Amino acid sequence: MAQFIDKVKIKVESGRGGRGIIAWRREKYVDKGGPDGGDGGSGGSVYFIGDVSMTTLLDFTYKSVFQAQDGENGRIKNQYGKNGKDVYIKLPVGTVVRDLKTGNIIADINEDKKTVLIAKGGRGGRGNTKFASAKIRAPQFCEPGEASVVRELELELKLIADIGLLGLPNAGKSSFISRISSAKPKIADYPFTTLVPHLGVVKNPNGENFVVADIPGLIEGAHEGTGLGFEFLRHVERCKFFIHVIDMTENDPVSNYKKINLELEKYSKELSERFQVIMLNKADIISKEKTEELYRVFSGLNENVFAVSAVTGFGIKELMNFIYKKHGEIPSPEFNSKITEDKGFDDNDDSEFEVIKLNKNTYSVNGGKIRRLAGVVDVRNLRQIRHLANILDSMGVFARLKEEGLIEGDTIFVSGLEMTYNGEYG
Repeated sequence: MAQFIDKVKIKVESGRGGRGIIAWRREKYVDKGGPDGGDGGSGGSVYFIGDVSMTTLLDFTYKSVFQAQDGENGRIKNQYGKNGKDVYIKLPVGTVVRDLKTGNIIADINEDKKTVLIAKGGRGGRGNTKFASAKIRAPQFCEPGEASVVRELELELKLIADIGLLGLPNAGKSSFISRISSAKPKIADYPFTTLVPHLGVVKNPNGENFVVADIPGLIEGAHEGTGLGFEFLRHVERCKFFIHVIDMTENDPVSNYKKINLELEKYSKELSERFQVIMLNKADIISKEKTEELYRVFSGLNENVFAVSAVTGFGIKELMNFIYKKHGEIPSPEFNSKITEDKGFDDNDDSEFEVIKLNKNTYSVNGGKIRRLAGVVDVRNLRQIRHLANILDSMGVFARLKEEGLIEGDTIFVSGLEMTYNGEYG
């Protein structure tokens, strides 16, 4: 039987921007054609989208890395490179997204089709056409595309259901949900039958639909994480109210009822005070006298008590008429995750760099942006070298090198490109 998965870690990466190119018009009868290099395409972005048909994060245990397509490089004749394809990742409605780098909750996928941009694709670099001006008629340089955005995230599923079913394993919750909806959960007679939550969509006589959730069973010590405790308790927070399913064939059903309510109270006082309906189940396999006795006892604990049989349908109509009424009367609880403004979805700044002194007169400089810049430089072209040096100077690279002892005439390897320092920068 599949284990219920409600918390996973994944990695997402947007696409890198394509680089621009250096090109020149080469047409018959056109002397000294001007710059003709097109821009690179933007990288694809990564989005989350709510999908009401999903009820678990199990799929993410098989695939946990998602990457959008890179943008294409620019082309000659001033043609842009194609943008990379976006990636849309479907999530169950009720999924909360946490950025593992900051620990902040950055999104709550609480609606079907709700779409959130989670990693923006890098912008495409400009071709040399874009650098032409009155002063620079033949620009010898272009731009690399922007870096991708890489994020490690935690997904936590908090099911969104109108009504939650409380009850120990085998109390009959799965049978009940199959009776009142079109859901057909697997039903078996052993502890911890329900390891995967089942959602049943119930249609009200007035045509309105609502969702009933049969969630993994609760046992003593659940508030401390015993058994499936945390998995259960995390998923009842968003319910309007509860139907507490009691197995009347158990030795001490009253004690079981109190144990579950005690676990709720230990976890959250607000949850323990939420409206409950008691459903005394399995009236078909115990005597009428025993059913009446338990009805009297539980009526002293809660005024909303119904004796039913989920298997035969006895008493279900009366119970559901009451449920329809309460569903219309009781408002949904306010459950707003504390969302922190997401500043990481477009954080593709890779301008950090490392300076290493290789020997007395030789230095190495490397970093993400520097590698991208070096990738569009022809070392045989002095204009391109000067353009690169200007950018490195604005980044503070030469100032850092001078702190390490750089002097005129020293050699600098810039992501593999060899340059000689002339004392002009820094």
